[in-house]
Amino acid sequence: MPNANEDSPSTLSEVQHRAVNELLRVAPVADELGRRFREAGFHLALVGGSVRDALLGRLGNDLDFTTDARPEDVLKIVKPWADTVWDVGIAFGTIGCQKSARVGDAVRSWQIEVTTYRSEAYDRTSRKPEVSYGDSIEEDLVRRDFTVNAMALALPEQRFIDPHGGLEDLAAGVLRTPGTPEDSFSDDPLRMLRAARFAAQLDFEVADEVVAAMEAMSDRIDIVSAERVQAELNKLLLAAHPRKGLALLVDSGLADRVLPELPALRLERDEHHRHKDVYHHTLIVLEQAIDLEEEGPDLVLRLAALLHDIGKPRTRRFETDGRVSFHHHEVVGAKMTKKRMTALKYSNDMVRDVSRLVELHLRFHGYGDGDWTDSAVRRYVRDAGPLLDRLHKLTRSDCTTRNKRKANTLSRAYDGLEERIAQLQEQEELDSIRPDLDGNQIMEILGIGPGPAVGRAYAHLLELRLEHGPMGRDAAVTALKEWWAAQG
Repeated sequence: MPNANEDSPSTLSEVQHRAVNELLRVAPVADELGRRFREAGFHLALVGGSVRDALLGRLGNDLDFTTDARPEDVLKIVKPWADTVWDVGIAFGTIGCQKSARVGDAVRSWQIEVTTYRSEAYDRTSRKPEVSYGDSIEEDLVRRDFTVNAMALALPEQRFIDPHGGLEDLAAGVLRTPGTPEDSFSDDPLRMLRAARFAAQLDFEVADEVVAAMEAMSDRIDIVSAERVQAELNKLLLAAHPRKGLALLVDSGLADRVLPELPALRLERDEHHRHKDVYHHTLIVLEQAIDLEEEGPDLVLRLAALLHDIGKPRTRRFETDGRVSFHHHEVVGAKMTKKRMTALKYSNDMVRDVSRLVELHLRFHGYGDGDWTDSAVRRYVRDAGPLLDRLHKLTRSDCTTRNKRKANTLSRAYDGLEERIAQLQEQEELDSIRPDLDGNQIMEILGIGPGPAVGRAYAHLLELRLEHGPMGRDAAVTALKEWWAAQG
């Protein structure tokens, strides 16, 4: 990839040539599909992120095309050719399909979307884009979000189309808009969030005029649906450099509209700096959590890391002895997390898991001396449930002290906890802690039917199980009868 100042025609032609070769090497279906459209009297071009990723050497199996054919004509062309076709996006001019082909000794499958030349624009009150079809690829490209996504490869003639200097911006690692950013963001305010997302995904800088427009137009994001906002936030968080995108959201004022709990962490420091910068601490925790991921990006863990301290601004107190406290910020933060994630239309499962991690992230520090009883270990595992592995990672990530001695002490203490958990796992099957008697057995022993008393008895036996470990049936029956007698 050339540097920004290497913009001679010969250099650009060489890069374009390599891009075309890369595209056709990894996506042989592209040329074949282009011929089918030409034979039907239409134009077809690979476009947007597919061209960008090919130039970056990271093209995957998702291919995006644009065409002058209307959706009904696209269906007629791809149906006899594709393995599977779907038209759920036809209202927006998009037809999707899947096509498999042999590449060397292997068979690969591509997810393909073909979209009619179009433009999208919002009015001042609508939450949905109004779609109108265009007549030329140049008209289509000028409506794209950023110049690096406004390049195309016409097929099957393999002609590179770049009317807005996307190749130069890609080489320089800069995000600009094809037209003015004000026009682009008026067409679709979500593009302001996309700027932050692409900065996080590509590690690119955002041009000054784009940032200025984001700051001036941040209130326009309010007309975008929560579902679309959530989708962009997820892509940002799952990117390689989420901190970069999050910082742009905060600095531009967009976070005040879509995730106000994050900029609220920029608490004013008192003159003696008696507590750490919570905002920067949070970004470091997120990065450290990412470093601990073992099987790819984990959205639940990353959301928990981002939101784990959002209860601190509401709970900050300056104590009479000069200290600063944040009592119960994990409980307050869990409630705030649930409210924000619900507003952003996350699934109930996601809301439950992330808010639970926020609530539990300080649990380890309640045993700061490292003296974990078997009972405490059982309760820790029971309360974490299936989130235990993520809780391990979140708790370890939450240590951002520069005091190496303190950091090493905390790390060793948590090592010790994990060892204790492993030991008890072998002995007691901690993953499925239950009382020694189930509900049916409780009813049979006490001679009662279903009702609240069964639940109270079950809870009592579970408490004994957590406190003392497995009791065995005889001891559990004795304990149950003693408890029942005490109930009168």
